[in-house]
Amino acid sequence: MTSYNDDSKSKFYGKLPTGDAVYSYKLKNKNGIEVKIINYGATITSLKIPLKTGKIIDVVLGLDALEDYIKSYEIGGSPYYGATVGRYSGRIKQGLFSLNNKVYQLEKNLNNHSLHGGNIGFSQRIWEVKKFTYGINPSITLTYFSPNNEGGYPGDLELELTYTLSENNELSINYIATTSEDTIINLTNHSYFNLDGHTETISNQDLYINSKTILETDNENVPSGLLLKVDSTSYDFSNAKKCPEKIDTSFVLNKKNKIAASLYSEINNLKMIVFTDQPSVHIYVGGKNDDLLMGKENIKYKSNSGICFETQNFPDAPNHNHFPNSVLKKNETYLQKTVYKFEI
Repeated sequence: MTSYNDDSKSKFYGKLPTGDAVYSYKLKNKNGIEVKIINYGATITSLKIPLKTGKIIDVVLGLDALEDYIKSYEIGGSPYYGATVGRYSGRIKQGLFSLNNKVYQLEKNLNNHSLHGGNIGFSQRIWEVKKFTYGINPSITLTYFSPNNEGGYPGDLELELTYTLSENNELSINYIATTSEDTIINLTNHSYFNLDGHTETISNQDLYINSKTILETDNENVPSGLLLKVDSTSYDFSNAKKCPEKIDTSFVLNKKNKIAASLYSEINNLKMIVFTDQPSVHIYVGGKNDDLLMGKENIKYKSNSGICFETQNFPDAPNHNHFPNSVLKKNETYLQKTVYKFEI
């Protein structure tokens, strides 16, 4: 495992089979909250929060070593622990979309569909560290260059991602991207949260989602194009209730309020509020945590060990004209911001 001194900025984390070195970086604010990020997939590997009781808990799932993260993408049904997902997060039906009167075929990596960028998405790429800041509101900026036709996507995409840990206990994620030609884009972070600590389950935590509608999907969880009202259904979390044991659903967010969702642990008296400028949050519980993977600290994760808040555009938006725009034009800039705020 990686070890740190308090004043250290990075530590060697391991090498890929290609020989590329991977490093781990630590951000820590004055309140003692600490987040670690590796430049493999711009992945959050831990997020430790000191409670008023003096206990320190890690509120995200993860793995102990680089070899484990690499293996997690080889088992099928990868959990994408803490990873940055792209070029397009979520499913694209049959890996096909049309842009400027041309049909593009993406890599199919989930049944007959494309998921989370294809066979080797941004979650498995080496990101370059552009900037690292200490002191008040520490941050790290990473960049990735995605060449034209990577995964089948058009255009050279230049991507910049900044994680900032504020003194108000907010972990913010800012994305900026430009392209050499028109393309589609939908980025998100795939962290699994658990406010009781990564060794527990989320069963006793309260979930709120600022949404009245969800995307209808077919039996392969691809959007049909219809929106369904959640009133009087199990998908209505407009009043907080216990986390579901299994869910894989896109919730359309109420635009009148930037609060997308929240999670609360009564045991630790800890709350996380999710803010975003994106049109939806995909809530995911029930990941494939099988016997081929052991979680960090040698913990055997269960399907309900964590919950994802994937703030993003709608899955399969390029194939539905009435969905929010997913096209990034050559002369435009993609901007996105998501914030996870912790109240202790």
